[in-house]
Amino acid sequence: MPPRWPRQPTRQDPAYRRLEDRMNFAVHGAALIAVNSGLWFLHRLNPAWVSWVPWFTLVWVAGFIGHGVYIFAIADYSPKALSPLSDSADQGDA
Repeated sequence: MPPRWPRQPTRQDPAYRRLEDRMNFAVHGAALIAVNSGLWFLHRLNPAWVSWVPWFTLVWVAGFIGHGVYIFAIADYSPKALSPLSDSADQGDA
């Protein structure tokens, strides 16, 4: 049975944003592993054909580390008060 979110999921909900960002990070990691393992397999078969694989892996791992630093150290998931302008726009009063 899939997990259920106890309330309507919106991007303004800090807990939902945190979960969504971490799930995106997990998908990013899975894609990194899947694509790079295939590329390294081809690189081992014929290094001259895909000679750029080490650089590609280095750039992607650097991006993955940067993504992780942002998610786990920089991102602010504290609840923020809505401004009066966005509050009235959500209710259709504008």
